[in-house]
Amino acid sequence: MTKPPLTLYLAAPRGFCAGVDRAIKIVEMAIEKWGAPVYVRHEIVHNKFVVDDLRAKGAIFVEELEDCPDDRPVIFSAHGVPKSVPAAAEARQMVYVDATCPLVSKVHIEAERHHANGLQMVMIGHAGHPETIGTMGQLPEGEVLLVETEADVAGLVPRDPERLAFITQTTLSVDDTAGIVAALQARFPSIVGPHKEDICYATTNRQAAVKAIAPKADAILVVGAPNSSNSRRLVEVGAKAGCSYSQLVQRAENIDWRALEGIGSVGVTAGASAPEILVEEVIDAFRARYDVTVEEVETATENVEFKVPRVLRQPA
Repeated sequence: MTKPPLTLYLAAPRGFCAGVDRAIKIVEMAIEKWGAPVYVRHEIVHNKFVVDDLRAKGAIFVEELEDCPDDRPVIFSAHGVPKSVPAAAEARQMVYVDATCPLVSKVHIEAERHHANGLQMVMIGHAGHPETIGTMGQLPEGEVLLVETEADVAGLVPRDPERLAFITQTTLSVDDTAGIVAALQARFPSIVGPHKEDICYATTNRQAAVKAIAPKADAILVVGAPNSSNSRRLVEVGAKAGCSYSQLVQRAENIDWRALEGIGSVGVTAGASAPEILVEEVIDAFRARYDVTVEEVETATENVEFKVPRVLRQPA
């Protein structure tokens, strides 16, 4: 029986960003340097495949520092942590390595600089997301006001409307955030913004690639985890850019083949914490059912690399 033809539009860039790459490397190098087990506070990145792989190598994932023994190294996730966490680790004389993405650290530094200048912060982000918790935790209680939507801006009660600055989570929808920023600037004309946009290059590039493939694809599949903010934003971007079927899949086994019956083209991308091996798995699953033509749609080239902390580059 001949297989039906199908065009796969492969978004580029997709998958791992430099911050995720660095965070995974940090865990692997820590295990190599200090031996197993090494503790990791929170999922190092939001991807089950990655976490399971590191667990098999000797990482133990915990939610809080209290769950770690004093005598084993602990690593803080790429999303960043409140200041109270390294302070508690130091008080217990623990060996710790901070795997916070340097682009998230940039936002932390920005918040501290504005605070030192007497400005109250407004953070655009998702309540409860580890990155939002970590960023808000850089400053004293009440110094960071959180907004998630344009509607939230109307309800803000700042200490002084003339003394405000805003920062954002690094993994938000570029378009949605622009709307919230516009609402903030309309209500608080003197609000100070970041020198360079807080949404990171990887988030921006992956969303742009999805926008390029959405109009010509009958469906879009985003390989990523349900708790991955940047992966979920890609699904939304695909739908808003004109693709009526835009879905998140963790693995090839999660593809709803019945929903894809009769289609001629599918766009495939991956969130910044999803490894390429899972994209290849999805392509292979399509090849088993269709006569596949793969077309890569490249909208940007990435060559960013972040160094791992010095403590891991020194011999044990």
